[in-house]
Amino acid sequence: MSSRPSRFNGPRIVAELRALIILVLPIVAAQLSHTLLGFVDTAMAGRVSAEALAAVALGNSFWIPTLLFLTGVMMIVTSKVAACNGANRLGETGPLVRQGAWLGFFIGLLCMLFLNLTRPILLWMEIGEALIPVTLDYLLAISLGFPAVGIMLALRGLSDGLSHTKPAMLVGFIGLAINVPANYVLVYGKLGFPAMGAVGCGVATALVMWAMLACLVVYLKRSPLYRDCGLFTRFDWPVARTQGELFGLGFPIGIALFAETSMFCVIALLIGGMGAVVVASHQVAINFSSLAFMVPFSLGLAITVRVGHNLGRGGARAALFSAKVGTVVALGVATVAAAGMYFFAAQIPRLYTDDAQVIALAASLFVLAALYQFSDAVQVACAGALRGFQDTRLPMLLTMIAYWLIGLPAGYVLGITDLLGPARGPAGFWMGLIVGLSSAALFLGIRLSIVGKREKLRPPSPPSSPPFSATH
Repeated sequence: MSSRPSRFNGPRIVAELRALIILVLPIVAAQLSHTLLGFVDTAMAGRVSAEALAAVALGNSFWIPTLLFLTGVMMIVTSKVAACNGANRLGETGPLVRQGAWLGFFIGLLCMLFLNLTRPILLWMEIGEALIPVTLDYLLAISLGFPAVGIMLALRGLSDGLSHTKPAMLVGFIGLAINVPANYVLVYGKLGFPAMGAVGCGVATALVMWAMLACLVVYLKRSPLYRDCGLFTRFDWPVARTQGELFGLGFPIGIALFAETSMFCVIALLIGGMGAVVVASHQVAINFSSLAFMVPFSLGLAITVRVGHNLGRGGARAALFSAKVGTVVALGVATVAAAGMYFFAAQIPRLYTDDAQVIALAASLFVLAALYQFSDAVQVACAGALRGFQDTRLPMLLTMIAYWLIGLPAGYVLGITDLLGPARGPAGFWMGLIVGLSSAALFLGIRLSIVGKREKLRPPSPPSSPPFSATH
């Protein structure tokens, strides 16, 4: 019997790890810069008044999940560009990204419309009447930047899909550098501008969104790395068939991201009546764990690129190898994050508050947060790999079931009712998060296994077969 060399060997693992790390580090930095935009808004609004701070906090709970939805929809551009790159079809990426830019613009307009129709939701939440106009004006201002973000995400899809992730990082930090002085001028009324308070935060962030788009356009146009893509060689009107194809694959990704984010928002609403200490503790734990989530989320984006690139080369086995290595790396990251949250559970809340009751309750929540780091890492890695395989519709349904039909109901039962023992309050909802994220990890892991086996049995596409149906 002839011996077959193992595909899972040391040098191959090292090479894949190196490629993954080179991709993911700039993505993490880019995500950090985006997170800091919200931090700057919150910090500067807090120095104006409690009303301004509350308006920004409320507005963030609307526009950040909406931004994640838009980001999710546009991830399909990254996946398709990676497939084109793997198949050595760089000439097809230009028409693809031009169509993606139109899609991003249209979805950005829809997001802008949604953010300006949130008054009924604010009324339903019983927000104070004095706070609603400020919040709506803040959302109106920030929504003006969403069409720019949609286009920018399409262009970022080109760069990331070609494994050039540094431009997104550079543009992100340029945006942050613009945001700080723009906030200072518009929020506090400097250089002859009126003091706009919370609304100034929204205007500044919208300006930054357009500035980041302009910077990315200039970079892509001048860099020789993108010359063969032909992105700026001509102008294309939107093609209905391609728009439908991109939206059909991207929409489920956006919904899946929105479902996960909105689950955390709903939990915040459900515990809103449990008292200030409970709400503050939950907010502390969510804020810090959201920062930690940037690393596995960025890793998921890098896994999408690696899987899509190898799949484009006709290598389903290589694509699966990338998915496996990425999942192992994600578990390693989760181990570090979980250990940090567990052993420093009592110290982390002190970064946010000196209140002993808040610190004690938040510390107990961090122990639970440490547990769900593993399932969260696995589900993010599997979701990223499935995006690379351009399998998006069923994963959307699976995540919706995991979060909304399993995780959230489990949290409600454990947190508020006595069906399974005394109501556990916020800890019950965090146990529900563990159940929901573990279910998502299980479902997506099984789906990835099925898709991988199917792809290995599928004959490779001929070189002339285009990976998308754009007319150009």
